[in-house]
Amino acid sequence: MKSKIVVALAGNPNSGKTTIFNNLTGARQHVGNYPGVTVERKEGYRQHGGMGMTIVDLPGTYSLTAYSAEELIARNFIVDEKPDVVVDIVDSSNLERNLYLAVQLMEIGAPLVLAFNMSDEARARGYEFDLETLSRFFGAPIITTVGHKTEGMDALLDAVMSVATKGSHPQTDNSIHYGNEIESEIIKIQALLGKNCPLADRYGTRWLALKLLENDKDVRAKVGSPDINEQVEKSVAHIQKMVGDSPETSIAGSRYGFISGACQEAVRSTIEIRHTISDRIDAIVTNRVLGIPIFLGLMYLVFSLTFTLGEPPMGWIENLFGWLGNVIKGWWSEGSESLLKSLLIDGIIGGVGGVIVFLPNILLLFLAIAILEDSGYMARAAFIMDRVMHKIGLHGKSFIPMLVGFGCSVPAIMATRTLENRRDRLTTMLVIPLMSCGARLPIYALIIPAFFPQAWYGPMLWIIYVIGILLAVVGAKLLRSTLFKGESVPFVMELPPYRMPTVKGILTHMWERGWLYLKKAGTIILGISVLMWVMTTFPGLPESEAARFEKDRQAIRTIMGDKKADTEEKDERLVVIDNREAAESLRRSIAGRIGRTLEPVLAPMGFDWKIGTALLGAFAAKEVFVAQMGIIYSVGEVDEGSETLRDKLKTNYNPLIGFCIMVFCLISAPCMATIAIVGRESGSWKWAFLQLTGLTVLAYLLTVLVFQVGSLLGIG
Repeated sequence: MKSKIVVALAGNPNSGKTTIFNNLTGARQHVGNYPGVTVERKEGYRQHGGMGMTIVDLPGTYSLTAYSAEELIARNFIVDEKPDVVVDIVDSSNLERNLYLAVQLMEIGAPLVLAFNMSDEARARGYEFDLETLSRFFGAPIITTVGHKTEGMDALLDAVMSVATKGSHPQTDNSIHYGNEIESEIIKIQALLGKNCPLADRYGTRWLALKLLENDKDVRAKVGSPDINEQVEKSVAHIQKMVGDSPETSIAGSRYGFISGACQEAVRSTIEIRHTISDRIDAIVTNRVLGIPIFLGLMYLVFSLTFTLGEPPMGWIENLFGWLGNVIKGWWSEGSESLLKSLLIDGIIGGVGGVIVFLPNILLLFLAIAILEDSGYMARAAFIMDRVMHKIGLHGKSFIPMLVGFGCSVPAIMATRTLENRRDRLTTMLVIPLMSCGARLPIYALIIPAFFPQAWYGPMLWIIYVIGILLAVVGAKLLRSTLFKGESVPFVMELPPYRMPTVKGILTHMWERGWLYLKKAGTIILGISVLMWVMTTFPGLPESEAARFEKDRQAIRTIMGDKKADTEEKDERLVVIDNREAAESLRRSIAGRIGRTLEPVLAPMGFDWKIGTALLGAFAAKEVFVAQMGIIYSVGEVDEGSETLRDKLKTNYNPLIGFCIMVFCLISAPCMATIAIVGRESGSWKWAFLQLTGLTVLAYLLTVLVFQVGSLLGIG
C-alpha cells in the first residue's frame, strides 16, 4: 500500500471545485504558476487514514480538448504526470452538462472518482440518483458532497484511498461507440498510429485517433506524421460527407447521447420539472432587449461603489501620508534643503502613498466583483456581452475589465484574471489603457476650458472618450489577427443557479486580491518613484543661481517687512519666486534636459520642451502633468491658480496643440503602476514593454498626423 499519493481535482468552472480543495487542504496550500504560463498551480496536502495526499487543484475546464491554456494544462497533467486518482467535481444540479468532462476522463483511462457536489440543490430540484447504476456506467465510485457545508469530505477521501489502492470501480468497457462511419475511420487511424507514432504506447491509439479527428491542435502537432495527417484529412472529409456534420460535432453528440442514456436509466425527478427562481430571474436579466441595459446599470453601480465610496478613505490615506510627511519634515529646520528630507518625503513617502491611496478602490472593486461572481450574475454578464465582444475577437468576460478601466487601469488589468484564455487576457490587458481612466480627467479639465468655448466642453470630452474606445476596438481586432492569432475559443459557460454569497467568501476574495496588489505593485512603484525623484532633483541649480533666487526672496522680506496687512501679498510673491526657482531647477534637471533633448522629436506634434518635461512626469501618474505644467509656468498652487494656468497655456499655445496634448495623453504609455501590473499579471515583462512602446509610438504617430493635418488646414 502506498504511503503517499497524488490526487488531481478536475471539474467545470462553477462546480465548487475550489471550495472542496479548500475543505480538503485548509491552510496547507502552496500557490505557484505552471511553467511558462501565468495559470496558477495550486497544491495542498492532507493526511487521511495513514496516507499522505498531495492534492492538485487543476484549472476549471469543460473538456479535455485543447481549446485554451487551462484545458491543455489540465489534460497534460492527467495524461503526462499520471496522478494516482482524478476526482471530477460535478455540479449534480446540472448533471448532463457536467458529465461531459467525466466521459472524457473515463475514455482516457484515468483512475476516477466522481464527486456529485451541490447535492442539496439537486435534491431541492427534485432529483434522485441511482448511484450504483451511474457508477457502473462511468467505472468510478460516486460520492455525494455539499462543498460549502463540508458534507461528504471524509467519504470522498475514503473513495480516493480505495481507488488509489484497489484501482477503478469495475466496468465492462470505458469506450463509447461513435457509430459505424466514425468507428471505421478510428480503426484506420489507429493502424497507422501503431506503426508510425511513438506516442501510441503513452496515450493509447484510440484516444489519439479521437483527438486527431476532433482537430486537437496540440495532439496534431505532437503526432506530426505526414502519412497519419493525410489519413486524418481523408477521414474527416469522409465523415463530413457521410454524416453531414464535422467529426467534432458528431463525437460530442455521441458523448452527450451516452450521458443522456445513463441519466435516463439512473436519474429520476420526484417532482414536475418547473422553472426555478434562477430561470425566472434569467428570463429578465438575459433578455435580448433588457439584458444589456440591466448589465450596464449594474456596472454603473459597481463603478460608483468603487470610485465614489472609495473617495473618503482615499482622502484619509492621503491625509495620513500628509501627516507622516509633516512629521518627517519637522525633523529638519524650516527652509532646510536636505536631500535626505526630499528623498524621504517626495520619493519614499510620495511613492508608497501613491500606491496605497488606490487600496480602497481595489478593495471596493473586488468586493463588488466577488458579490456578482459568487451570486452567479457575472456568468450572465459575460453571456450577455458575448454577442458584442465577439465581433472584435474577444468574448463577454473581456468587457468587464474594459469598463473598470474608465476608473483606473490598475484594478482593470487585475480584473482580467477572470478570463480563462491567455490570448483573450493579454489582448484585453494591452488595450485597457485606451479607456480614459480617472487620472486623465484633470488633464482634460485643464485643457478643454483653456482652449474651447463653454458650448464645446461636453462634446470635446465625449470625443476624447470615443477616440479611446474606437482605438481599443481596432487594437483588439488587430492583436487577435496578428500576435494572438488563432481560432476563437468556444465560449461555453454553464449558468449556475443564483446563490446568496457568504460574507466570509466575498471578504476573503476581496482581501486576497487587495493584498496581491499591495505586494506586487507596491515595491515596484516605490522603486520607480525614487527614480523619478532623482531625475527631477539632480543635478540641481548652481550655487550662483540658488543665491540669486534667495537674494530676491530676501529683498521682498526687507521691502514688505512684518506688516500684517502685507503678509498675504508677501507670501504670494515668495511662492512665485519659489515656483520660478523650481521651474529653473526642473529645466536643468535630468528630466528637463531629456525634455529639451527630445524637443526636435516633439516639435512635429506641436510640443515644446516644457510640455515634453511634463509628459515625462506624467509617466509616474497622468495627473502629474497638470502639476508639472503649473511648476513650469510658476503660477503657484495649481488647484488655487488653475485659471491662471489656463490663461498661460492659452497665451503660449493654440487649441490645436491643446487637442493634441489630450490625444497624446489618452493614447501614450500608461502610468508606471499600469506598466508594473501588466508585467506581473502577464508573467512576462515583454508584454509590458510592448504596451509601453506600442502605445507611445501609436500616440506619437496619431498626434503628429492630427497636428500636421490641422496645421495644413489652418485649424486652431
